[in-house]
Amino acid sequence: MESSKEAETGTDSDASSPTITNESSKTDISGNREASLVTSQIQLIASICEEEDGQSAPVSDGRSSLSLLPQLATWRKTESLGKKFLCTIDNEMRRCKYTLGLGEQNVSNKPNLRYDAVCKPNGLYRLKDNPYADHVDNDENQTLYVLHQILESWIHASLSLLNRIDENINEERFGKASSDVYLLERIWRLMTEIEDLHILMDPEDFLKLKKQLQIKSTGKNDAFCFRSRGLVEMTKMSKDLRQRIPKILEVEVDPTGGPRLQEAAMRMYARKKGECDKIHLLQGMQAVEGAAKSFFFAYKQLVAVMMGSSQVSCDSLSQIFMEPTYYPSLDAAKTFLGEFWGNLG
Repeated sequence: MESSKEAETGTDSDASSPTITNESSKTDISGNREASLVTSQIQLIASICEEEDGQSAPVSDGRSSLSLLPQLATWRKTESLGKKFLCTIDNEMRRCKYTLGLGEQNVSNKPNLRYDAVCKPNGLYRLKDNPYADHVDNDENQTLYVLHQILESWIHASLSLLNRIDENINEERFGKASSDVYLLERIWRLMTEIEDLHILMDPEDFLKLKKQLQIKSTGKNDAFCFRSRGLVEMTKMSKDLRQRIPKILEVEVDPTGGPRLQEAAMRMYARKKGECDKIHLLQGMQAVEGAAKSFFFAYKQLVAVMMGSSQVSCDSLSQIFMEPTYYPSLDAAKTFLGEFWGNLG
């Protein structure tokens, strides 16, 4: 999962750089939110690294010489924050076969990820140049730009993860697919945290910026978030995980609409022995559905906070988080089992 690791680790570096932290204008609350977001990203990156084969990861004895993260611990205004991040990296990477090589203590003397080769910090820094900076005079312009960069980085990572989930299911590596589905759920929840940083922006400046940048939805009933092609694809692929249910349950869909899948799911839940990986995978897929719907519900509330309730009459958002479950067979199986045990005795 080389491409996703590059996006994810790069996101961490970019999110913690001074471009998103304006000490003269941010309050302690904003600093806490930003620190919490970076910590969440480090934790997720560590989890992803744990799932990687340590033998295939590009590692060396050298540390990164291009990332700004190690330098945060040397700057007066960001010293405490920088040291906190490095301690977090040390703590979260302790179960991995290697560490990130960003100046963390590394008491176990593990090899370092070739961070500069994988994440290409110089390329990331060039992306900080906002194309609208020259002709849009607004203090929140750069903040909005960086937030979208962070969000798109994780969307890119999730697409790689979704492809790997599909591959693992095809190869019947259900344990690995289950672990990846759990990571996908965490990315959806992290994206909600990223979007919440919009709340830190000055309301008037943000609404002025919306006018200056001519931010509009792609259609009359579409939400602003669907301007992102990556998010649209991530949503579709997350929903399409339901098409893998017959493969996991090892049954064909009944063309007459019979309860074949439901019965197979009930048998699997009842057997348990030898089915743990499949059960965890199916539970994880339903958790992804919940996380995705929660993201869009939270986004609708965020739009109301940032732009006023008149902007939230988006049928596309309501349709996503109010539509029936993606997994009716699993839902029916659990409903029947619940009734059975509820009425027993």
